[in-house]
Amino acid sequence: MPPEKKPPTIYDVARLSGVSISTISRVLNAPDKVNSITHKRVMNAIDQLEFIPRADARARARQNTNRIGVLTPFFTAPSFVQRFRGVASALSKANYELVIYPIDSMDHLQGYISSIPLMRNIDGLIIMSLSLGDQDARRLSNNDMETVLIEYSHPRLNSIVIDDEHGGQLAAEHLIKQGHRTFAFLGDIEPPEKFSIHPVRSRLTGFKQVLQEAGLSLPKAHISSCPYTQEESRQGALELLSLPKPPTAIFTASDIQALSVMKVARQLNIKVPDDLAIIGFDDIDVAEHVDLTTICQHLDESGRLAAEILLARISEPKRPLQHINLPLKLIKRMTT
Repeated sequence: MPPEKKPPTIYDVARLSGVSISTISRVLNAPDKVNSITHKRVMNAIDQLEFIPRADARARARQNTNRIGVLTPFFTAPSFVQRFRGVASALSKANYELVIYPIDSMDHLQGYISSIPLMRNIDGLIIMSLSLGDQDARRLSNNDMETVLIEYSHPRLNSIVIDDEHGGQLAAEHLIKQGHRTFAFLGDIEPPEKFSIHPVRSRLTGFKQVLQEAGLSLPKAHISSCPYTQEESRQGALELLSLPKPPTAIFTASDIQALSVMKVARQLNIKVPDDLAIIGFDDIDVAEHVDLTTICQHLDESGRLAAEILLARISEPKRPLQHINLPLKLIKRMTT
């Protein structure tokens, strides 16, 4: 009978990757402090050797930490805050702690995705609005790190998504029924962040599609691609409303940007909705307070569902994966 193969050690990883043990430790414990080339070299060695950081790692993996991690960009934006609220409400009932990992770069994302499943300092992971490659999904799955994606889908992992294109269609259909014929769109179509998902283009695609089917157009001059900031959004709204033939209806990619349009309209003495109809997207809390017509995407529910799916998979790992498409609906208020 051949001798039992010894599990790989950190020294084996060091030999294969050609870096020091201290560097490997930084990759696992502080991945944001290691450059991307070194990080990739170490992780390739770890994957090839199927290395587990400590001899008792599998034992630790079977012990609950009662902590759930959330990877997220833009975690201060109102829509993300509402998702967190949904996550927190479900976790608090189960006595789990919420740990937030803010992401601001692709290297940051790769660092967490590679180290979290190995270090096992949380029981499960919720990933919000971040794209995930096959290798990343495989690493999470192979290391038994229960994961739920929100706003992105991968066949290896649980997911909760919406149909952003359909949201744009709902907005266009509503405005056409109200008799509008001159439209505009305002949103962050080409954001610089390559590590997060970008649903705005899909919302614009759906909006344009319905307009075209109705024989209506959305000229390039009526599409304002502006970042998700108040100042940039107000400037974009001002340019749209200062056109020789300004639109009578504006669809914005977020409620926050719709609020900027409303403010500029007031400053220009444009009456909403008599002279200008405005539709937002998200249905954040403030949308109801200002009577904004918007596309509701059930933010709290998506967070709550993600946490509940995660907790169910932690207690019963053989449960089937879930891929949920939450319905969208238009909520008509006083801006249309």
